[in-house]
Amino acid sequence: MLKTKISAFNVNSVRARLELLDAWFAHRNHDVNILCMQELKTEASHFPYDFFFAEGFTCHLNAQKRYNGVSVCTKIPPEEIFTHFPSDILNVEKRLIYARYSSFHLINVYAPHGDLRGTEKFEFKLAWYDAFIDWLKQNFNFKTDKIILTGDFNITYDALDVYDAGLLADTVGTMPEEREKLHKLIALGFVDAWRYKNPGKPQFTWWDYKGGKIWKNQGMRIDFMLLTEPVLPHLVDIEVDMWARRKNKIKPSDHAPLVATFKNLF
Repeated sequence: MLKTKISAFNVNSVRARLELLDAWFAHRNHDVNILCMQELKTEASHFPYDFFFAEGFTCHLNAQKRYNGVSVCTKIPPEEIFTHFPSDILNVEKRLIYARYSSFHLINVYAPHGDLRGTEKFEFKLAWYDAFIDWLKQNFNFKTDKIILTGDFNITYDALDVYDAGLLADTVGTMPEEREKLHKLIALGFVDAWRYKNPGKPQFTWWDYKGGKIWKNQGMRIDFMLLTEPVLPHLVDIEVDMWARRKNKIKPSDHAPLVATFKNLF
């Protein structure tokens, strides 16, 4: 049985996270085959390609100076990489990269954070989701295509994804208008890998730096790995690797990485 490990990790600035990534790779015995990063916060000319090459990765980017940015760093060569999309709203900020492999499609996303209801950022987030859903509908068959869609979606699916549903009700990431977009996206034909393997079990992926939230487990689940039905027989397990978030001597990201194990994916 050939195993492949795919990770989604919002690093919150890749250049600020090299020490952490180096320690994390060693901690995991260098087992990640494909690393999908979000929030690179650097342009391509300043990306640390050599660091990842030394780990065995070739990195493909959709990068933006100071903000946003996504990458697919892979030890397995893809057939094609796409970083430009037929929609102005999907291109104005660098939030999306699509890698087509021989046997499946991998899409890495860093969705807009948004803001309070009625603001420009709030409206942009909703419009971005509409454009992204339209692009997916126009390019894939969700019943037959093997699709892995992963990244930071900046929306919680439901109350189980927040540490205090009452306190956080109708805030960024929990507003009904936002959740409606995430539900609509998943309803295209995706399965939430974490919930599929861990039904009813709360698990967060993001904790604010302030107030020791990680140690109180006061977080939110906004990072997902979504799979179409044809991928499910290949899914062995999925974890949220808390080791990478619970660092003191090394400054962590405010996110913990998702790591999914697949069998015979290639």
